[in-house]
Amino acid sequence: MDTTQGIRMKNPAHPGGFVKSEIVEASGLSVTEAAQALGVTRPTLSALLNERANLSPEMALRIEKAFGVSMDTLMRMQTSCDIARTRRREDAIEVVPFLERTA
Repeated sequence: MDTTQGIRMKNPAHPGGFVKSEIVEASGLSVTEAAQALGVTRPTLSALLNERANLSPEMALRIEKAFGVSMDTLMRMQTSCDIARTRRREDAIEVVPFLERTA
């Protein structure tokens, strides 16, 4: 690993799991109650909480407005997950480096 890239997280926490445990369950809310507070459908929130869906910027803002958790923090969590998922399959992504094309 190049030191300029910083520390790579191999398995960062999905923001849905964080929202589920630290907001919904910690507040004693049902998924239905939390979905109503956020102004989204229960299936939409359930997919996020069960890590079947990515966190969108709009949902992150809804969570920030309803529960006070920073949208920026939640989106950084999602980005870390996206980066880790892509790194795990980087060998399957074939690209010819640009400099090799012009040589």
